[in-house]
Amino acid sequence: MDGQKRLKNAKVLAVGAGGLGSPALMYLAAAGVGTLGIVEFDEVDESNLQRQIIHSQADIGRSKAESARDSVLGINPYVNVVLHEERLEAENVMEIFSQYDLIVDGTDNFATRYLVNDACVLLNKPYVWGSIYRFDGQASVFWSEHGPCYRCLYPEPPPPGMVPSCAEGGVLGVLCASIGSIQVTEAIKVLTGVGEPLVGRLMIYDALEMQYRQVKVRKDPDCAVCGPNATVTELIDYEAFCGVVSEEAQEAAAGSTITPKQLKEWIDSDEPIEIIDVREKNEYEIVSIPGARLIPKGEFLMGTALQDLPQDKRIVLHCKTGVRSAEVLAVLKSAGFSDAVHVGGGVIGWVHQIEPEKPVY
Repeated sequence: MDGQKRLKNAKVLAVGAGGLGSPALMYLAAAGVGTLGIVEFDEVDESNLQRQIIHSQADIGRSKAESARDSVLGINPYVNVVLHEERLEAENVMEIFSQYDLIVDGTDNFATRYLVNDACVLLNKPYVWGSIYRFDGQASVFWSEHGPCYRCLYPEPPPPGMVPSCAEGGVLGVLCASIGSIQVTEAIKVLTGVGEPLVGRLMIYDALEMQYRQVKVRKDPDCAVCGPNATVTELIDYEAFCGVVSEEAQEAAAGSTITPKQLKEWIDSDEPIEIIDVREKNEYEIVSIPGARLIPKGEFLMGTALQDLPQDKRIVLHCKTGVRSAEVLAVLKSAGFSDAVHVGGGVIGWVHQIEPEKPVY
């Protein structure tokens, strides 16, 4: 009874109502958490439904926050659902987080993860973290007062473009439920004071081998945000810190980015162009731009693709959204293909603007 009362009085914020946020919000509601906050600014897309089970076909085009709220109230009408329909940024994170006892992080990009971590350390809030990619997942509880924070585990973000997002690299849909349920289990333990939370431990899940293993994570005495000599004492520019796109890619893309409509005009007017798709084979098989030749990004980074490129045509690169193609564009520019360009918005932009009847992923 005491534990249930604590859940009823608890205020939990879910950052994101996507793959991890979906099962987390549903089970938190079913467990009887009194107040659930949802930070989400996106809309439901059909491609979300293979993993974001809180939404349905009827919700396509709706606000994810509103769709998630309706599902939560359908499970437990006594939950007080608070919507924050805005992008989580350094300007609003402290005000939003200060209203809650615990944060459940379901984001899929490094800039927001570091933002969440630093805000939680500065506010002394515990947060349950989860991460998924393809067939693997990770989970932990970061609480700087009692153990390490996210920066103790990952002091620096990976190089730009090195780790694709779930949208780019794909994820086994049910993996979201596996990691999301661990997150809710840990949230309930922290809120009720029972068991041993994953503070100082990283849970790693391999779905293909059906294996769980743990790694100890110690508090880093030199941590930039939670160490005794912390150098990060206020929120910073996290997009710049994580370098969503490398400086080389930004420089290459400046003045060398075209729109899907421009590409369509070039195709219709028979411009001498070679359209190169730098995604992976499985992505190319789902949807592609007509006439595009597949050469995955890795082949450009290794240099093996350069010898097969035509010298008498302008190279037009594209990927899913424009991040990977910008990185490849930097490689081509340095190799002497000065007139090469890439498609801003990638194949997603092409489908939305040129061929809306095509499926997206």
